[in-house]
Amino acid sequence: MNQIHDPQLLKGVLSPLLLWLLAERESYGYELVQRLRQIGLTGIADGTVYPALARLEREGRVSTRLVASRSGPARKYYRPTDDGYAALAESTGNWLSLTEIVSPVLARPVPPQPAPPAEEN
Repeated sequence: MNQIHDPQLLKGVLSPLLLWLLAERESYGYELVQRLRQIGLTGIADGTVYPALARLEREGRVSTRLVASRSGPARKYYRPTDDGYAALAESTGNWLSLTEIVSPVLARPVPPQPAPPAEEN
């Protein structure tokens, strides 16, 4: 099953996800795409991940190094910097706080129609 995820929702959580995966293991771009697909983001495109990695690099949240490859050109490996770890800790806390507030509301059944407005006292 190929899942399509809301690009706006994904945009808000992609950087922390990438930083988390890189904190687990230094990786190159295509490997990160594969790892994201393995965790369930099956519809994620390469063109979504590479710009996010470039942004993280510009922001100083990841560092890179080139490693020779036996199967083609050198691969660019990414790893979090100290600023990347700080950003990961902050964004993880923010995400968990937000989902704690939002999830109970969105988990309720959708009403078939809005209730009438509450009367003002």
